[in-house]
Amino acid sequence: MIEIDRPREIAAIDMGSNSFHMVVARVVGHSLQIVSRHKQRVHLADGLNDNMELDQAAIQRGLSCLAMFAERIQGFDPENVRIAATYTLRQASNAHVFLMRAESVLPYPIEIIPGTEEARLIFLGVAHTQHEPGQKLVVDIGGGSTELIIGEGFEPKLQYSKHMGCVSYNQHYFPEGKISAKAMAKAQMAALQKMESIASKYKKLGWEAAIGASGTIKAIREVIIAQGHADGIITKERLDEVVKLVTACKQSDELALPGLTDDRKPVFAAGVAILSAIFTALKIDSMAFSDGALREGLLYEMEERFRHSDIRSRTAIAMATQYNVDIEQATRVRDTAEQIYRQASSNGTTTELAALLRWGAQLHEVGLSISYPGFHRHSAYLLRHCTMPGFNLEEQTVLATLVRFQRKSLKLDEMPELSIYKRKHLYPMIRALRLAVALHGQRTDEALPSMVLTADKEKWLLSLPDGWQTNNRLLAADLTKEQDYWRKAGWELVIQPLEDME
Repeated sequence: MIEIDRPREIAAIDMGSNSFHMVVARVVGHSLQIVSRHKQRVHLADGLNDNMELDQAAIQRGLSCLAMFAERIQGFDPENVRIAATYTLRQASNAHVFLMRAESVLPYPIEIIPGTEEARLIFLGVAHTQHEPGQKLVVDIGGGSTELIIGEGFEPKLQYSKHMGCVSYNQHYFPEGKISAKAMAKAQMAALQKMESIASKYKKLGWEAAIGASGTIKAIREVIIAQGHADGIITKERLDEVVKLVTACKQSDELALPGLTDDRKPVFAAGVAILSAIFTALKIDSMAFSDGALREGLLYEMEERFRHSDIRSRTAIAMATQYNVDIEQATRVRDTAEQIYRQASSNGTTTELAALLRWGAQLHEVGLSISYPGFHRHSAYLLRHCTMPGFNLEEQTVLATLVRFQRKSLKLDEMPELSIYKRKHLYPMIRALRLAVALHGQRTDEALPSMVLTADKEKWLLSLPDGWQTNNRLLAADLTKEQDYWRKAGWELVIQPLEDME
């Protein structure tokens, strides 16, 4: 019997503020073939209270949806699944509670991505499904935020994520489903004020085609088609007509508009208000619709990571250039840190953690651009708060933590909470980076001697050639100080002559 290799299947899940989406695709040659799509209304943002805490009902709705999605992707390898959470979980102060409970129903890591990263991935999803030449303006109105991107090909040039979404605006301007012309005007003005700071940049850069993505704009398009405009193009005039139709109703459940589904009615007025304000602010003439969005962006980038260069590597290189990092020193530290980490992780480690260590080593000195005193803290701040395309919030936190603890005292109680990784995962990475930084303290091209490292939990044994420390007294003093730092943190670093090893 001849065995035929089955195409690899990959899945992407978009945990939005209004709906959760999952798309599954087969990798066929150098292209992706969508094989299934799944969507569930979760109304996650409805569960955010004034203290930005998710209530238990919203958490349960989200978990129930993820449990359902888990049935479809049961048995998928972790590298074939990518899950991104957006605005609501970015804002929720108890997001970690949701993520911990989600582990029991969906055994794959959930990434909470920054707004700018969400924008980049949305553009990537649209670009793979809409192939018009020239620059494109892409607008995606979600439940909690709106992303606006101008780009060409697959590369965004200008991107922002604004805190305005159909769920949050519905709660604020159309409470209990009440609709009026006055409420519509207030919502439009609020959205115009949000757009005020960025509108001139977008109009100056310009675009050849405007494209809308995701549920809000799709719903508006369906209503416009039902009004007799078969091409589905959203124009200012057609959108103004939709505004009139909406404000002619007093309650959202009375919106008997042809083309409008019942589940979209509660947030439709808010979505119309936001889109009409964007049309006004950017002077948009017409907008087409794309089926591609965040989940498609996740899919295509997942496959790109297997076949091509990782955008995170390009981001690290660009950031090193921007902050005038000494590339030769960073490369020396990176190579040594990787060597030490491999030796210390003889029981195996994840490719992702090794990659994060590599990028952390490349960027460990970005804070020198601010000042030398406390530069490790400056580096941590930059890596935590800069826009870093390709990195989710947890990955940026890991990078910031690595460089924060590259030198000086190990105040491990200051380590931030993590959800995808555990603190114990970071300890070997921190130790490897610290040793690499110490060993290259002289910043010279002189090669390090042969060295062997063995690790036994919190005790590391570093074996160096006999007499080498005697001939490198300054470095020996640095290593002695490093031993003291480790001791105070409850770790142990033993340095011995290489021939003492059995």
